[in-house]
Amino acid sequence: MSTSSRAVRIHANGGPDQLVIDTVDVGEPGPGQVRIRHHAIGLNFIDVYQRTGLYPFPMPLSLGMEGAGVIEAVGEGVTHLKVGDRAAYASNPPGSYSDARVMPAMNVCKLPDAIDFETGAAMMLKGLTAQYLLKRCKPVEGLEAGDFVLFHAAAGGVGLIACQWAKALGLRLIATAGSAEKCQLALDHGAEHAINYRTGDFAARVKEITGGQGVKVVYDSVGKDTWDKSLDCLRPFGLMLSFGNASGPVPPFAPGILAGKGSLYVTRQTLFSHINNRERTQQMADDLFDVVVSGKVKIRIDQRFALTDVRKAHESLEARATTGCTVLLP
Repeated sequence: MSTSSRAVRIHANGGPDQLVIDTVDVGEPGPGQVRIRHHAIGLNFIDVYQRTGLYPFPMPLSLGMEGAGVIEAVGEGVTHLKVGDRAAYASNPPGSYSDARVMPAMNVCKLPDAIDFETGAAMMLKGLTAQYLLKRCKPVEGLEAGDFVLFHAAAGGVGLIACQWAKALGLRLIATAGSAEKCQLALDHGAEHAINYRTGDFAARVKEITGGQGVKVVYDSVGKDTWDKSLDCLRPFGLMLSFGNASGPVPPFAPGILAGKGSLYVTRQTLFSHINNRERTQQMADDLFDVVVSGKVKIRIDQRFALTDVRKAHESLEARATTGCTVLLP
């Protein structure tokens, strides 16, 4: 049986004006797949990277990596989900900007009853990202309660989750953001200190806060604009953890720089390396569900757009005019 669905696609890379709403046929799920009807869809910066071509894909491309809804059909071999289940996911391939889709079941998780669809759609990619950053990517000397860490773009979706989760773990998180209001938002969500990188030297301030020692980890999704000074924020043997390029990709650099700054470590991480099997996806999702249901981490949704207003949503995201999470509503 085939059913039609609206799907936001691009037929060429470019700006938000490339986003169009097409009508597509959605069929039955094959082995290892499910069909899900979305109630809410998450918006993420990776969607911008795919739209612009920084992360290249064949055309036409259906966008969106995150969503929540109800399972309509289940393919052969899928045992962890059934028709009628409430579910949420962060998953490849893209395609969540739609009413309904057929997709791999591996990264789709049953959504606890205590978590509504909008929260589920807003939290999966960003929350699972915060989970692997704080729990799975450790500096060589370990990470313990009382340690200082630096988190860039801390007023965004991942950042506000990380601020709260880090506080629950006893970490002393130093946040950066681009305005006084965003800095206050990070503080309200558990950051111990917040630095407006537009009005001050964040590297100098980090050294002041840490008594000249530096931090054990820098979590950086900004990229080019923050890279060099971030290295100066690290203590010896510290970890520079890159997980995004909001300001553009980091230019090539000589590894010898790391020696001169204290034998530093550098890693470039992606969520999809961490959720590359069903068991690990569920373990990480269960950890995320637990901290959300317990109230230790609250998912802040500050922007809601109709699916038909997807261009406005992308414009706001790229202008850094958003805080917390953003969802699209079919």
